[in-house]
Amino acid sequence: MGFYFAKPSNILSPFVKQYWGLENCLSSGEEHVQRIVPNGLMELTFYLGDLPKLINHHQSAIENTIVSGHCKGPYDLVVNGNLQMFSVSFKPLGASMFFNLPMNELFGYIIPARFLLKESISRLESSLSETAHFTNKVQLAEEFLMNLLAQKVNVFGQKRLKGSLDLINSSKGIVDVNTLAASACWSRKQYERNFQEIVGTSPKQFMRIVRFQHTIHFKGQHPQAKLAGLAYDCGFSDQSHMINEFKDLSGRTPRKYFSECDPFSDYFSE
Repeated sequence: MGFYFAKPSNILSPFVKQYWGLENCLSSGEEHVQRIVPNGLMELTFYLGDLPKLINHHQSAIENTIVSGHCKGPYDLVVNGNLQMFSVSFKPLGASMFFNLPMNELFGYIIPARFLLKESISRLESSLSETAHFTNKVQLAEEFLMNLLAQKVNVFGQKRLKGSLDLINSSKGIVDVNTLAASACWSRKQYERNFQEIVGTSPKQFMRIVRFQHTIHFKGQHPQAKLAGLAYDCGFSDQSHMINEFKDLSGRTPRKYFSECDPFSDYFSE
C-alpha cells in the first residue's frame, strides 16, 4: 500500500488542509472495509482506479470524482481490486471558497463533482489519471484550485467567521454559541445561518464533531488514558455522555472504537 501526503502552498493554506493519495491493489476476491466517521472536513476526492462501494449510507453509489459534505454519522467504504485515490481536504471555511452554493446543501451528501464544477473537473480528472507521480498530481490540483480562487469575489462572511473558528479549535469544541456569535459581530440567528452556509453544518453539530475528533486525538497522545478520565479531559458531562456521542458519530462505543481503529484525528493532525 502506498500512502502519500502533502501540504498546500502558502496561498491556498488558509483554505486547504492537505492533499493525500492512496494506492492499494488487493488480491482477487479480497476486500477491505473502511469505517468513515465525521471529521469536520469537506473533501474533493478522485477515484482513479476501481470504485469502492458505500455501506450504511443513504446513497448507494458514487462516481469517480465526488465532493463530500459533512456526514451525519458513520458509514463504511468497501474496497476491492485496484484502489487509486487523490483527495483534497478543505479547512472548515475552505470549501465555500471553491463551490458556488450554500455548503449546508451538501450536509449528509456525497455528490458528483461535475454537478458543481462542470467540464473543468472532468479535465482535471483526466489529467490526474494520466499523471503517475503524487507530487505532479498536487501541482495539477493547486493550479486548478488557484484558478477557482481567483474567481471568488465576496469573502466577507469567511473573514467574520475566522475568529469564531479559532475559538472552537482552541476550546476543542467547548464554547457557547452566543460567545461565537459575539466574536463575529452577528446576532445568534445571523451567526447560525451564515455558519451553516459557509461551514456546511450547524455550529452545535460542528462542535460535537470537533470534540469527538479531539477525543480521538487526545487518546492517540495518551494511549493509557482510561475512559472516565478521557470523558472528563475532553469536556463530556460524564462517561455515559461520551459513550452516546461515540455511538452516534462512529457507530461504536469508545472502547470498541479504540480497539478497532487507530486513534488518529484527521481534524487535529498537523
